[in-house]
Amino acid sequence: QILADYQTIIDEVNAGLGDWFAMQPKAPVEVRRVPEFSQKTAPGAYYQAPSLDGKRPGAFYANLRNVGEIPRFGMRTLAYHEAVPGHHLQSALALEIEDAPEFRKQFYPHAYGEGWGLYAEKLGVEMGVYQTPYDDFGRLSYEMWRACRLVIDTGIHAKGWTRQQAIDYLAENTALSMHNVQTEVDRYIAWPGQALAYKMGELTIWELRRQAERELGDKFDIRKFHDAVLADGGLPLEVLRKRIDKYIAEAKAE
Repeated sequence: QILADYQTIIDEVNAGLGDWFAMQPKAPVEVRRVPEFSQKTAPGAYYQAPSLDGKRPGAFYANLRNVGEIPRFGMRTLAYHEAVPGHHLQSALALEIEDAPEFRKQFYPHAYGEGWGLYAEKLGVEMGVYQTPYDDFGRLSYEMWRACRLVIDTGIHAKGWTRQQAIDYLAENTALSMHNVQTEVDRYIAWPGQALAYKMGELTIWELRRQAERELGDKFDIRKFHDAVLADGGLPLEVLRKRIDKYIAEAKAE
C-alpha cells in the first residue's frame, strides 16, 4: 500500500509538470522497496538514476523495514525530493545531454544535487500539490530536520560533540523515528559537510531565482528558469551562478 501510495503521488505531480518545466525526461520513474538485505542500515528513501542505455528507468526506493516508521504526513515531501520534481528530473535530464563527455552526465556535486531536492520540496507549495495542512506539516517537519543537520554536522566536526549529544538533539527537535535518528547521526559522522551542502545549494537556487524574477520582471518564465538550472546537469554553485547570469542576459535580449 505504501509503494502504491508513493506511485500515486508521483503520478499526480507528473500530470501537472508541464506548467512548471518545459524539459521533461524521457525515462520514467518507478517506486520500489529498498532490498531487504540492505534495509536495516539504509536511509528512509533514496533515488537511483536510469541506466545509461535507457533500458532501466529511474527508481525511487522506499525503506519498508518498519512501516510504523513511515508517517503519512511526510510521504509527499519525500516523493517530491527523491522523484519529481526532485532528483529524477535532475538526474534523468542530465543523462540526455547531447555532445557532453560521459562524466558530465553523471557529475553530482551535492550542493547542486541535494539543493535541488530541497528546492523541489518547497516548490511543491507553489505547484499546489500539498493537498492538506497535514501534508504541509510534513514539509515543515523536514525543514526542521534539515536545520538540525546544520547544527549537528557543525557540532560533531567543529565543536567536539559526542554521538550521543547529536542523537539527543535530533530526537528532541524532529519528528524522525529513533532508528532514523541514529542512522542519520552516523551518516553525519562519517560524511563531514554533506549535510551542510543541502542547505547551501537550496539557498543558492532560491537566491538565483529571486535575482531572475527581479531582473526580468514580466519576462520571467518559471519554466525557462528551471530549464536553465537543469539543462547542463550537475554544476558547482559558482558555475551555476554564471549559467543563470547567462540565461538572464539572453532573456533580456529576447
